[in-house]
Amino acid sequence: MNYRLNRALSAIALGGALAFPAWASGDFADGEVRKVDKSAGKITLKHGEIKNLDMPPMTMVFVVADKALLEQVKAGDKVQFRAANQDGRMTVTEIQASR
Repeated sequence: MNYRLNRALSAIALGGALAFPAWASGDFADGEVRKVDKSAGKITLKHGEIKNLDMPPMTMVFVVADKALLEQVKAGDKVQFRAANQDGRMTVTEIQASR
């Protein structure tokens, strides 16, 4: 493929990826912060379904992958978050305020 055409297509693809925020891709779960424990690196979330973990809606405590994530939220905040099972521990890997 022509070098210029390839670069143009790459720019279009990148621009399309940037046009949609990560939470719109469907891999974020909705939740409400119930409690933040910064010293323990834990957050309690009342959440909707977490599809990648096959988890129904509930309220539970998660550890966070990075304690700095807890600086972004407080009790009562509506959020979108990503969670993963890391070595048997339900872990929030990303979190952001709802839009």
